[in-house]
Amino acid sequence: MAAKHVYDLPRAGVQSDWTMPQNWELFTPGEHAVWDQLIEQQTRAVASMACDAFLSGLDILRLPKPGIPDLVELNPRLRAATGWEIVPVPGVIPNEPFFRHLSERRFPAANFLRSAEALDYSEEPDMFHDLFGHLPMLADPVFADFMVAYGKAGLRAEGLNAVDQLGRLYLHTVEFGLVQEHGALRVFGAGLLSSSSETVHALTAPGVRRVEFNLARVMQSDYRFDEFQRTYFVIASFEDLLKVTAETNFQPIYDRLRGRPLLASGAACAGDRLVSVAALSGAT
Repeated sequence: MAAKHVYDLPRAGVQSDWTMPQNWELFTPGEHAVWDQLIEQQTRAVASMACDAFLSGLDILRLPKPGIPDLVELNPRLRAATGWEIVPVPGVIPNEPFFRHLSERRFPAANFLRSAEALDYSEEPDMFHDLFGHLPMLADPVFADFMVAYGKAGLRAEGLNAVDQLGRLYLHTVEFGLVQEHGALRVFGAGLLSSSSETVHALTAPGVRRVEFNLARVMQSDYRFDEFQRTYFVIASFEDLLKVTAETNFQPIYDRLRGRPLLASGAACAGDRLVSVAALSGAT
């Protein structure tokens, strides 16, 4: 079944900024059970592979009652940590409101959950992807500031016809990024953290290119929607990622890349600095 929660115009019950009531009381016992099963299995699956910031941020999701988080209880905890809050949206929304929410410390989260038959894979970002994958990282002050900087850059990119290029920065970091930590590679991308099989692939699969982060390289790098990535980008720290995003004038990069062909996932590129998993771990 193809993704269906993709919208161009707000539907009934959705505000002009694309937010909507969570209506927590309308979720069924079956949906709450699916959430609890997903949380238990995925927390266990990524425990040894996720970065410290993600593992620490998971505490915010541990609410007094089981089941899908009630934003009335969850948002005060997140606001106290970094000033962010979660706003429910119907699914994938247009770029401009998405960037605006990020720039104002609001993360749009899909207000639907995958079915019990799709525990291991969802064809579109659902509530589990958005809350489990993204929210723990928003509890980290540095990463939270990076997301604000990204949202502001997105609003500027709208006027420069460069949203696709900037979108690749999001995909290759926020969704599928790796970070060097404690002499090893760890995962911080939500697309990886909500898929234990791709997390293992990203960290261990032979033939995968793990490349040191370079902004222009990232913006020129294609992304695979139909299979696991063949190239993953590795940041040195969240401080570095924030600095690059907040302080770089993106327009010259956009202008330089405009019209150039995309680099295929897995393709080599002059200047690539590969990260060796064995070297980081001290293995021979």
